[in-house]
Amino acid sequence: MTTALRIAYLPLTDSAVLAVAREKGFAEEEGITLDLVRTTSWATLRDRLAFGQVQAAHMLAPLAIAVTLGLSQQPAPLSAPYKLNVNGNMLVMAKEFAQALDPDVAARLDDPLGTAHDFAAAIGLWKRKPVIGVVHRFSSHSLMSRYWLASAGVDPDRDVLLRVVPPSLTVEAMRAGEIDGFIAGEPWGSAAVDAGLAEAVAIGERIWQRGVEKVLAFRTPWLEENPHVVDGLIRALARAAAWCDEPANHEALAHLLSQPHFVDQPADLIQRALSGRITARADMPSLDMPDFMLFSREATPFPWRSQALWLYSQMVRWKMVEHTPENAAKAGAVFRPDIFRRALAESNVPIPGASMKVEGAVATPLAVGSKRGELTLGPDRFFDGRVFDPERIEDFLASF
Repeated sequence: MTTALRIAYLPLTDSAVLAVAREKGFAEEEGITLDLVRTTSWATLRDRLAFGQVQAAHMLAPLAIAVTLGLSQQPAPLSAPYKLNVNGNMLVMAKEFAQALDPDVAARLDDPLGTAHDFAAAIGLWKRKPVIGVVHRFSSHSLMSRYWLASAGVDPDRDVLLRVVPPSLTVEAMRAGEIDGFIAGEPWGSAAVDAGLAEAVAIGERIWQRGVEKVLAFRTPWLEENPHVVDGLIRALARAAAWCDEPANHEALAHLLSQPHFVDQPADLIQRALSGRITARADMPSLDMPDFMLFSREATPFPWRSQALWLYSQMVRWKMVEHTPENAAKAGAVFRPDIFRRALAESNVPIPGASMKVEGAVATPLAVGSKRGELTLGPDRFFDGRVFDPERIEDFLASF
């Protein structure tokens, strides 16, 4: 007997694990028939989950927290027991705007702090207050770009205009002159570069080396009522994620995602993020960024509660929510390492022994305690050298 499961997703390269879980049979082997529901905007995806049209969703991590905290039009308690990826975002700006930045694009991307200051100076030279597309107010993209801009004294609520644009509409919005640039998950930044509309200005992996991105989100009551289905899906996703991270599979994965019912973009465009070969400007060779997007290695899927609390801290910083002990507890509890551990208890997946860590403290690969096997965490530094102790949120907020 199989269980039918409807999961909403957006056409993005980081939906790969869900696509592979279905197309390669990993979900079916767990007795699950996946119905992947293609959705255009994060607001629509949120509503589909909140109203029960789907049982789970490929969701922006901060959006899952915001919905749980009641900051959304449709508040609902959500749980995220699995991270679908880390990294994968790129900020691109109109070529004319980028002329005010370091002409050496590789150096520009390698020095986020210096580029933020160049960006601040370029704002004053631009023909208007720059309009930057973000895919949702409660997105990692939005929070990371705010964090990055503010490091150079830019007030993201005053000095630029952040406009919400669904990912798949960003390139056309640039072409129409409605926005001057955008930050989004791949392949949309690469599509804007290839179209000759934009250049890369910053990438998520250089702002936060292991920045949390999309999660698998459930309505909490449904998750608690269906433990066997949830556990089976997590096992299927863990196998799919390992398949996605294998370099030998990247070409086949890119072709899979290029199909109209998934991302519907050229396979060679999609493969850039998978293989970490990024074209930052149309007239230059690709740049080698092996950590541009991760699915499985280094415990990528593990839902660290400290990462949920970092996202919450940024929401507090930008006055999206009031900081209270109750709100912090709710935000941290959205990520569910307990469910992850339960689902994979009999597998060979290395599982961290802790549920929280000091974010930004790992400068080089670090071997850590694991329930089984060897586990090495990759560097997770923030570009400005800050560290985030989830036990000291007030001190972190006061440091800005």
